[in-house]
Amino acid sequence: MDYSHDDTRLALQPIGYWSWAAHDATVTHIRAALAEHGLTQPPWWVLNQLVGADGEGRPRSEVVALLRGYLDVGDALEPEIDTLVARGLVTQDRTARLRLTPEGHALRDKAYERVARARAEIHDGIPDEEFVAALKVLQRMIHNVGGRAWHH
Repeated sequence: MDYSHDDTRLALQPIGYWSWAAHDATVTHIRAALAEHGLTQPPWWVLNQLVGADGEGRPRSEVVALLRGYLDVGDALEPEIDTLVARGLVTQDRTARLRLTPEGHALRDKAYERVARARAEIHDGIPDEEFVAALKVLQRMIHNVGGRAWHH
């Protein structure tokens, strides 16, 4: 791979631009993979939160609280959950506990395989040690400026 600058000039590059460019390229790639299955990220996150919760289900309020901070989705999660219920991918009982339907499981599994391929494409040629080092640097920068970043 050819880099945009030599190491000395790369060290002077603005992190704001490069972190945005990485975000834009990778999120666009993942969103395209999800779109192949008729999904966007918020419903995808909801489906993932319900994997393994078939028996007793998961309280809707718990799912919403956990996911509310992701990419500023805020209150947009409630209608997304309603849409998943309307599509027959999720059920909600009278106590507002959510469960995946068999169709929801099947869609989530197919989409998961596609997202795993997208992730492999993004990580191609990047050893785990380098990926971990990059995330540690980003987390340190976030900490240095008083920001918050959390992913479950």
